[in-house]
Amino acid sequence: MLVDASASTRRHGALSLAKGVLAEVFDSAYRQRARLAVLQAGGREAQWLWQGRKASAELHQWLQELGAGGGTPLLDALSQAGDWLSRRQRAKPSEHQRLLILTDGRLRDLPNLAPLPCPTLLLDTERAPIRLGRARQLAQVLQADYHHIDDLAPGVPGRTWRTP
Repeated sequence: MLVDASASTRRHGALSLAKGVLAEVFDSAYRQRARLAVLQAGGREAQWLWQGRKASAELHQWLQELGAGGGTPLLDALSQAGDWLSRRQRAKPSEHQRLLILTDGRLRDLPNLAPLPCPTLLLDTERAPIRLGRARQLAQVLQADYHHIDDLAPGVPGRTWRTP
């Protein structure tokens, strides 16, 4: 899972909604005894918080402390995630991987990127009154499924989250 924690995600309640989604994903992963990898993209560089371990209460502690600020090292995070997924697939070929990307897509430039080596869902967190739509473009480039967080907000009756 890749979480965009750049300054732009603080606007219009986007980070709060993203935290709600993440809390539900973490709870689901804990119940399923699923392994997670969590990469935070905020500030100057992407930072791994969790790599291939089972979900635990530590993830909720990180989530409570998650703030947003600085730039958007999203391209670095995508590169790191792709490398990690490729290594993980070689090391554990029977493991089923999926990637959840939470981002508002606010990048200066959208370079040509290769699709990531597993099924990917990009959850667009852009909530500004005037939306640039770059997350949708990023999803197309990555060949990822695309949804907007307003359509999938946690707490919507009948909505359940599955581990990414």
